[in-house]
Amino acid sequence: MILQSLYDYYQRKCADPEAHMASPGFERKEIPFIFEIDVEGALIQIEDTREGEAKKKRARSYLLPQGFKKTSGVVSNLFWDNATYVLGLETKGKPGRAVEQHKAFIANIEALPEALRIDQGVSAVIKFLQDLNLERCSQDSNWPEISETNPNLTFRLQGATELVCQRPAIVAHIDQSQSSKEPSSDLCLITGDHDESARLHTAIKGVWGAQTAGANIVSFNLNAFNSYGKTQGANAPVGKRATFAYTTALNHLLRKNSPQRLQVGDTSTVFWADRPSDWETGMTNVFGEPTKDDPDSNVRAVESLYRAIDKGLLENEEGLTQFFVLGLAPNAARIAIRFWHHSTVAEMTTRIKQHFEDLSIIRSERDPPYLSLFRLLVSTATQNKADNIAPNISGDLIRSILTGTPYPQTLLAAAVRRIRAEHEVTYARAALIKACINRNTRYQQTHLKEELKMSLDENNRNIGYRLGRLFSVLEKIQEEANPGLNATIRDRFYGAAASTPVTVFSTLIKLKNHHISKLEHRGRAVNLEKCIGEVMDDISDFPANLSLPDQGRFAIGYYHQRQNFFKKASIPTEGVKS
Repeated sequence: MILQSLYDYYQRKCADPEAHMASPGFERKEIPFIFEIDVEGALIQIEDTREGEAKKKRARSYLLPQGFKKTSGVVSNLFWDNATYVLGLETKGKPGRAVEQHKAFIANIEALPEALRIDQGVSAVIKFLQDLNLERCSQDSNWPEISETNPNLTFRLQGATELVCQRPAIVAHIDQSQSSKEPSSDLCLITGDHDESARLHTAIKGVWGAQTAGANIVSFNLNAFNSYGKTQGANAPVGKRATFAYTTALNHLLRKNSPQRLQVGDTSTVFWADRPSDWETGMTNVFGEPTKDDPDSNVRAVESLYRAIDKGLLENEEGLTQFFVLGLAPNAARIAIRFWHHSTVAEMTTRIKQHFEDLSIIRSERDPPYLSLFRLLVSTATQNKADNIAPNISGDLIRSILTGTPYPQTLLAAAVRRIRAEHEVTYARAALIKACINRNTRYQQTHLKEELKMSLDENNRNIGYRLGRLFSVLEKIQEEANPGLNATIRDRFYGAAASTPVTVFSTLIKLKNHHISKLEHRGRAVNLEKCIGEVMDDISDFPANLSLPDQGRFAIGYYHQRQNFFKKASIPTEGVKS
């Protein structure tokens, strides 16, 4: 289903001239340096195609003859390759192998038909290689970097706009070679047509954390993976045309700065539809972290989603569009499918809307109304670093959002654990815990819309929630009794209060009596005492421990009560001075 959908997407994009999708026999590749030569093969200059500064330099992408998948053997690409193949540069301490690779590059060009070798561009490249002058090349300012990094190189004829490999004669030759292949008895699993099976599939690049050279979704590289005497690609016969189509489509979706790609934790997620849809590119704004240049992009995207639903997206033709979401993660030499989901645009947007409603919680005016997936996940990571996000958790979260199922328990546990470790109930953590608990409650008790409200719920009688509120009031009393205090009871007692209340609350109540006696305004003291009485109503004893969900409710109770203090003067500050 995954490969079939990618194959169909490739066919759709090929019909769109603005998509610039590579046709069979070609691929898009970044080429950092171009050797500009004259018709006699003399080097004019070496052009640096990269843009940006320092480590952020990015080479321009060009349409080139499709490269070969290189393993341990020597095989050259046509008219482009790394500096070792093109120039014979020795960069790995193996001069003999460098010579062999350079000869393979030359032989690949000389093997072209005679009618093609007399093309002005092809002839110039042949002359350049025959009279290769590395001393002349070394005089160019780009040479030190070329000799050090062994980048990909190709050629352009002086005065031409296209590369030599893009000249009409070369393109026509490759197109003809693709269409003139003899029919095969192999049956392609994707198309159902007869086509020669691909022995090795084109590498998929752009998956964060995977090998730089790329990795595969379909791969049989050890004897243990073979069956019934079939080896490599014969175990899963996919025709060469279909292999080219699905790999080209996926590499297109994963390309740098792709508007259809989202990186969350270790999961690279791509979005596409079976026909043109704004949601193909809109999903990255809905789920992604807004850029510094446009900090409101996430807000606009989510509001656009709400408006689309309100205006009838669920009933119109666009709502019936099939939508696909694929999550990929690195896994040694292969790419792991972290999740795969397909549904209609209407169904998907409804579930995304529910996700943001589940997250909705009282916040300060400085906090964004909608939290990105990155912001949610990084709030559960040590030191708030993306590298510390737990494996699998990002894929599990996206799957839960798209399927409407409860969020993973690991997510709730991670949020609670970070609060206990850092003693801070942030907006993102509170929103995440509320969403986890509410969705799980709704899944188990379908008649309940939500258990935890957006803001303070004085009618919530859950022991965890009420103890969280109590802890917040006790902290408030301490803060008002000791203005400018660097550390409060939260820094010392939060972890124990949230997990084993009986061990600390008796002590905290005694401390409260000491702190409240120091308050200057007696009216304020009376009202704080009333607040404690309201929270502790019907609590006869403190529990020995709280379950994980109740620890989450404790955090929400604490957060709600504290936000309520900031929201309004719910407990009057006026009173009689002592």
